[in-house]
Amino acid sequence: MRTITLLTDFGTRDHFVGAMKGVMLGIAPGVRIVDITHELGAYQIAQARFLLGQAWPYFPKMTIHVAVVDPGVGGARRPILVVAAGHLFIGPDNGLFSALVQRDDARVRHITNAKLFRQPVSSTFHGRDIFAPVAAHLAKGLAPSKCGPRIQDAMFDPLEKPIRTGKRTWSGSILHIDRFGNLITNLPAEDFAAMRFLLRIGPAEVVERAATYAAITPGEMAIVEASHGFLEVAAAQSSAASFLKVAAGAPVELETY
Repeated sequence: MRTITLLTDFGTRDHFVGAMKGVMLGIAPGVRIVDITHELGAYQIAQARFLLGQAWPYFPKMTIHVAVVDPGVGGARRPILVVAAGHLFIGPDNGLFSALVQRDDARVRHITNAKLFRQPVSSTFHGRDIFAPVAAHLAKGLAPSKCGPRIQDAMFDPLEKPIRTGKRTWSGSILHIDRFGNLITNLPAEDFAAMRFLLRIGPAEVVERAATYAAITPGEMAIVEASHGFLEVAAAQSSAASFLKVAAGAPVELETY
């Protein structure tokens, strides 16, 4: 029996996550379910993409990852299965799996086999009625080919990477704000490791760089190259997000000097 992970923007105060787990356990009673997070900002696809990317590589091969951040539920977007890097990914075709569908080894399928769905299928809760049961059937050993036909046009979000806007400037965004209030950008740390630069976030300019959180000057903010591989703005034992009053998705600008 394989492991299934769950990542959603459903939160934990409502029944949504519990209902999905109930469906999966009803089909595959011995399945192991691991919660990555359910505390995403509502509809934040880029944030979901980042957090999924930070978690899935640490799971065993053939883990099934169900990711549901789905502002288009009930609309024209397709439910898809992505087989890549020896893992399986299930969710909406809305750019959430952009980094995965571009891999050379990626095989993407449109999930169309209604025999796998919970019936009747709600127009507002595909997590329970499509994604959860399909994941459970795969955990029991169903072949991916039984889910639906291969497709070549899965959605890819070209805004995933920062954009060079000038000779010395790049435009990016805040991918995620962690529970400590650290601002994680989509600017890869290795691309700028040898450069001197500042980050503009709202009205603020951050220049100080720190190797660790403990090295940040008390009362100040600094740029940290953290474990996720992106540039991050952190405050000394406080919340940079509170200081700057920004949210996930907010723009950032990097300028070298």
